[in-house]
Amino acid sequence: MIHLPGQSSDLDAHALRVVRAVHESGSITAAATALGYSQPAVSQQLKRLEQRLGLAVVERVGRGVRLTEAGLVLARHAVTVATALDAAQGEIAELQGLRAGLVRLVAFPSASATLVPSLLAQMKERHSQISITYLEAEPPEAVAAVRENRADLAITFSYPGDRVDPHRESAQGLRVATLRRDEMMLVLPVGHPLGGGVAPVDLRDLADENWVAGCPRCRGHLLDLCDRRGFAPRISYETDNVAAVFGLVEAGIGVALLPALAIESVGARAGVSVRATTGRDHRTLHAVTAAGAERVPAVAAALRALVAVALVG
Repeated sequence: MIHLPGQSSDLDAHALRVVRAVHESGSITAAATALGYSQPAVSQQLKRLEQRLGLAVVERVGRGVRLTEAGLVLARHAVTVATALDAAQGEIAELQGLRAGLVRLVAFPSASATLVPSLLAQMKERHSQISITYLEAEPPEAVAAVRENRADLAITFSYPGDRVDPHRESAQGLRVATLRRDEMMLVLPVGHPLGGGVAPVDLRDLADENWVAGCPRCRGHLLDLCDRRGFAPRISYETDNVAAVFGLVEAGIGVALLPALAIESVGARAGVSVRATTGRDHRTLHAVTAAGAERVPAVAAALRALVAVALVG
């Protein structure tokens, strides 16, 4: 229980979890389902909390409910409290000789076929008692999932100079650790004049080509890089499907700039040539967790495994 100085009201972690669930689901019934309780039990929990606080926590809006100002304050602190409790429970479990736990993992698409399988395999081999769930999401959604306590560990990436980098304002209060660089590589048709050899290619030598662009952030990075080289790329095709990008390039439809991890996810293709850029262009891979989550043994084990997997890559 958390005692509020100067008041007779006590808060407990369970009440905070209930408030958070109502905030995320928008209804008491949905919150009860998410928590595994009956709807009357959740309603009673909220009533007791309001009586202790002397303030309304929820208010009805149409057929649903929303949090009052007091409720929003509680919901905002619920993630920090839940993380601290998980850490305490994990440390106690360590002292008791237990190694069980749950890690909710989220990562971007090209990591799904590269880093994630290796991470899951290593965790299964070394920590088989730890359960891991996985959801695929782009970095902005992945960072939001950690911030809202829907994920414990996110694998994300950022580009240098990215104006909408999700690791800035939206990641405030979270722990963002750098894993490694992920080199940006040119993907050219195998018969392209610049496709042979091993020397890096200057983007300016491809100013007259048709380009195949990927996701919105990847497209923005391509535009930024080309702008710095003094030209605007003619983007004729857009797809976030890496295999489709390779198919278009292999058919001679255009050229592309892809991260090495994305190229690894589809494997070698006989009809394409992969070349480095003269600017050593890259993105950076990150691991994002809640502050203090590294003290939760299961999360700490997953982080160690992820670092090891990333270094091998």
